[in-house]
This record gives sequence, structure tokens and C-alpha cells, in this order.
Amino acid sequence: MTAGWSDGGVQHADRPRSSPDREALAHQVRRLIAAAVQSPAGPAALAAAAGALASVADDLEGAVAEGTDPTGRPTPDGARTDTAAGLAAAMPFDVVIGVSNPLALPITIAFEPPGAIGHAVFTAPYEGAPGCVHGAVLAGAFDIVLTAANVVGGSAGPTRTLTLRYLRPTLVNTVSRFEAWVTSIEGRRIRSSGRLVQGGLVTVEADGEFVTLDRPLAATGRSPVRSDGGPAIPYCGDGSGATAAR
Repeated sequence: MTAGWSDGGVQHADRPRSSPDREALAHQVRRLIAAAVQSPAGPAALAAAAGALASVADDLEGAVAEGTDPTGRPTPDGARTDTAAGLAAAMPFDVVIGVSNPLALPITIAFEPPGAIGHAVFTAPYEGAPGCVHGAVLAGAFDIVLTAANVVGGSAGPTRTLTLRYLRPTLVNTVSRFEAWVTSIEGRRIRSSGRLVQGGLVTVEADGEFVTLDRPLAATGRSPVRSDGGPAIPYCGDGSGATAAR
């Protein structure tokens, strides 16, 4: 039987944990993604690269236990979320800031009370319209920057709503500065706002509403049973997808 970890009495198969080796692998995959969309290599070189990568993928897939849920991750031991570094360390596989996830965005977060700041330079893999960052990429970035501002404000939880207003194109290969702050806290509801600045111009504005959860519930990574008696809704503990607020 494969060793694992327990969550509320449910035994899980082994889950990958973040490590320097896994972070190094993610870094090289990011390089590959950038090269895949930018390299002018010819058909022969591309075919050779695809063959080599297929072999690497086969080796890694061979180590994945059958039935393993790739989305289930135990929180790293000792991880904290009350600092910018701790927030990232607590979510090493997060699709926005996870250091072990090659899909993560090139964004860094800083806590600057009373809010939070994000810095990024989005390159070709994050392009939508030619020369512009895709709006969905910016939405993901705002979700985590607003969450960081909520942490600074002392009250954070999953996202209930996220609204973006695209004022002008956000350019690739250009320094982007995200600014976020809490606007109100009413019971379990936290509202925060933010903006994205490039070259002194605001390109995007954002507003979000978030929901706090009971600490014992958040610790289990599970949401309460629905009011209609249905099964528990998976809890997105990284601040995204506020299924608990439905």
C-alpha cells in the first residue's frame, strides 16, 4: 500500500511536495514554454525536441501513482501566510505564484501596509492580442494580489467575486505594478480593490469580494455541507474560487 496522509479520516495517496529539485524542474519547463512560442527553429529541430520531451514526460508520468489526485496538496510543514514569502511558500503548486508549478505567473508579491504590491514582466507565453497581456492572465494576478492585501488587512479567504475593468492594453515585456488595498470588512465579507500601472498609466482596475472561513474548517481544506444536504464543496484554500460562498 502506498504511504499517504490523512484528511478528516480519508487516506490519500502520496502527493508531490515542493523541493529545490522540483522548483528547478519547474524553472526549466518555464524556459521551454517560452522557447516553444518564440523559437524560429525549423521542422526538424522541433520534431527532435518533441521526441526528446516525450521521453522525459514518459519517465515522469511513470512515477505517478494510479488514482492520484494531482490537485490534493498537503500544506508544507511550518508554512505561514502572514508574510509575502510565507504566502507563496504555503502554496508551492498554486497556478499563479507556485514556485513548483511551471504554469505560475512571473509575479512577485510584497506586503506594504496597508496594502500589497505585485511586480511582473509578462512575456510572450502570456500574450493575448499581439503585444498585449491576456485579460485572463491579469485576472489571475489580481486575484492573488487582492488576497495578499486582505492578508495584510488581517482578514482573508476564498474569492466570491472578482471584477476587472480593462482601461487600456497592458503590454508584454513591460514592467507591471499591481497595487491593492482593503476597502471594507463586514462580518465574513472582505472587499478590496486594486489597479495595474504601466509607465505611469493605469491599464486595469479591479474589485473583489472575499469570504472568511472558520479556522478549523480552513485547516481541513474542506467546505461545509451545502444547505440542501448535498456533499461538501471542495475548499480552494489559495484564495481562489469561493465555492464556500455559494
